[in-house]
Amino acid sequence: MATSPPKTAAALIIGNEILTGKVQEANVAYLARELFALGVTLQRVVVCTDEVATIAEEINALRHRYDTVFTSGGVGPTLDDLTLPAVAQAFGRPMVRSPEMEGLLRRHFGERLTEAHLRMADLPEGTELVATGEMRWPTVLVDNVWVLPGLPEVFRMKFPIIQERLRAGPPFISRAVYTLCDEGEIAALLERLDRDHEGVTVGSYPVWGGSGYSVKITFDGRDSKAIDRAAEALVAALPADKVVPTPLDADPRKP
Repeated sequence: MATSPPKTAAALIIGNEILTGKVQEANVAYLARELFALGVTLQRVVVCTDEVATIAEEINALRHRYDTVFTSGGVGPTLDDLTLPAVAQAFGRPMVRSPEMEGLLRRHFGERLTEAHLRMADLPEGTELVATGEMRWPTVLVDNVWVLPGLPEVFRMKFPIIQERLRAGPPFISRAVYTLCDEGEIAALLERLDRDHEGVTVGSYPVWGGSGYSVKITFDGRDSKAIDRAAEALVAALPADKVVPTPLDADPRKP
C-alpha cells in the first residue's frame, strides 16, 4: 500500500520583540521537532510585526497553501496582543465573547479580573476551544489555524493538546553519518544518493572545531529500510578513515 503524502504545516511568528532582537525566538525549533515526529512537514516559517493587517495578510497567505498553520505570540491582554483580531479579519468573521473562556478567566483571576483580562475571551466567531483534562486552559483553533502563545513554556505546555489532531501517519525518521570530509569533495556523491534513493532526503551540515567531525550527513524519510540503504551506501562510498563514530549525545535532526 502506498504511503500517503505527509501533511504540510507553516508557522507565523508574531512580535516586534522578535524582529528587534529584544527576545530570542524559541518556538520554531520545538515545533519543527514535534511535527517531524508526527510525520508533518513544516515547510515555511514567517516572522511579522504586531500589526493586524500584516498578521491577517500572512495568515491568509499561509492557510490556503498549507494543511495546518500555527501562530505564536500576540494573545495576551496588552495593546500589542493583536493576533486574535487579525485571525478574525483574515477569515472575515466578527470577534465574539466566549462564555467558556470568560468563565475560566473569572474563576482564575477572581477579584483581580480586569477588562484587559476579559479581552482574552473575545475570539473569532466559529473558534473551537480544544482542551483536555490535563490542560486547564484550552487552545484556540480557527479552521486550520492553531493560535498559540509566544511564551515558550506555555507554547510547549499547550502542544500535547493538539498532537492527536496532527498525527498524520508514519512519523519521519532520521539517521546521521558523521564524517571528516569537506563538503566540496562529497557534493557529487550526495547528489547521487539523493537521486538514487527515492523517498529519502539527504542533508549536509558542516561544523567548525571541537566536534570531532567536520560534516554531518542526514537521511530523512518515512521508510527506515530505505534510509538505512542510503546511509549504508554513503559509508560504503567513503574511505573508512573519513567516517567517525556517532557521538553518544547526537540528535540526527540537529546540524
